[in-house]
Amino acid sequence: MINKIAHSVAEALEGVKDGSTVMIGGFGTAGIPNELIDGLIAQGAKDLTVVNNNAGNGDTGLAALLATGRVRKIICSFPRQADSQVFDGLYRSGKLELELVPQGNLSERIRAAGAGIGAFFTPTGYGTELAKNADGSSKETREINGKQYVLEHPIHGDVALIKAERGDRWGNLTYRMTARNFGPSMAMACKQSIASVHEIVELGDLDPEAVVTPAIFVSKIVKVERQVTQGGGFKKAA
Repeated sequence: MINKIAHSVAEALEGVKDGSTVMIGGFGTAGIPNELIDGLIAQGAKDLTVVNNNAGNGDTGLAALLATGRVRKIICSFPRQADSQVFDGLYRSGKLELELVPQGNLSERIRAAGAGIGAFFTPTGYGTELAKNADGSSKETREINGKQYVLEHPIHGDVALIKAERGDRWGNLTYRMTARNFGPSMAMACKQSIASVHEIVELGDLDPEAVVTPAIFVSKIVKVERQVTQGGGFKKAA
């Protein structure tokens, strides 16, 4: 019997290894799998490469993971903002490597990994510093129909940590509005994917037309309680 339900966050994350490339869903604070990030901090894997749209907010979630010093490199499109002090401090002190990727390119590089695409040409970044490799060499360019393009390669991951809304024991997932963001493509781009859900339903209860991430792309799911704001704080919802 296929049953991908983990009884705890710790159980779901027990296979994450040192040196892994970890894709973490979320756009700003929307769809961030905070419980899984906290679990990864407790699990202790180090020398990680993290792929996320941002580089953490405040001192919780992804920022808290960076603060542990166990992230070697971050690949993102929007590292700095008003409350990105953890990233700022680590990057300025040379303790964290950054690969800056335009948002559309980041999304497509992740999608390409899941779709089995070897590389793709994009006009974004042509003629800028973003058209260079980490060693300073220039990326391959090509003129197509009179326009200049840069060759970009997929981003493959070892583990995806994503936040979904509902799931079943096979691992089929649905999402809540913008919490979906990078989750589906990250699940396809990684060797294994771990999803937190707020509700686990019986097989057949999910409308097949509403399933965004099919079970074949999901390794583990774990139920977490929903946190809702009230009066400036947080409480557990029923």
